Amino acid sequence: MRHTLFAAVAVLCLLASSTAVAQEKSGNKPGFTLRPGSAKILLIRPTIRVGAQSTGGLFEPNADWTAQARDNLGAALAVAQQQLGNQVIDAEEPIGPAAKTFAGYRALFSVLADSVIEYQFFPGNRLPTKKRKGSFEWTMGPGVAEIGRGTGCDYALFIFDEDQYGSTGRKVFQVFAAMASVSVKSGEHRGYAGLVDLRNGDLVWLNADQAMGGDVRTVEGAQKRVRQLLEDFPGSTPPAAPVVASATGQ
Repeated sequence: MRHTLFAAVAVLCLLASSTAVAQEKSGNKPGFTLRPGSAKILLIRPTIRVGAQSTGGLFEPNADWTAQARDNLGAALAVAQQQLGNQVIDAEEPIGPAAKTFAGYRALFSVLADSVIEYQFFPGNRLPTKKRKGSFEWTMGPGVAEIGRGTGCDYALFIFDEDQYGSTGRKVFQVFAAMASVSVKSGEHRGYAGLVDLRNGDLVWLNADQAMGGDVRTVEGAQKRVRQLLEDFPGSTPPAAPVVASATGQ
């Protein structure tokens, strides 16, 4: 194992100069606004993946952690919906061929969001067509209207969350890498939320963070994560600040 770790560190030394770290970013379609009380939003069941990060950095899913995160994030989302400024309804999970359609659009949203993060949110990777100031032109295509048929919804809200907790081997690897002055992450926590116009498939808002906070396996951590995912949601109202008693008790 020791030889493997040193070999991995050596490879990282060669790649370190080209490694980029994502930053939290969000974007809106130019001119898009969402007045409170003006729209009906369909919340698509979030895609949630939780597991461990192996020594080599591979994701190892954990069914128990994923179930805990799904329960905690679901409860936090139910509370957060009250602050989104518009009516939000949960999409029913379809069966039969419709289930395949839903799964396909969930996967398509993930591909779209990853493309926005890579080719718009990273200025160095920005595509020539995305370099115009204020440009934010991304779409899933008009076919996405199918998932909102019969609901009366104007927009669909997609949410993705993935947590990889560093294994013991990964943490040891991190220590060896640090000895070689190479930065190695132990654990990855990323997520994004996006709002799609069901009339034309355009992505009108995306909030993405490749280094999110909050342990989604706990109630408090999931609440923090949902606040980050829905930060600056169009038309939303920030949660009221907690009331702090004055020193005089007045």
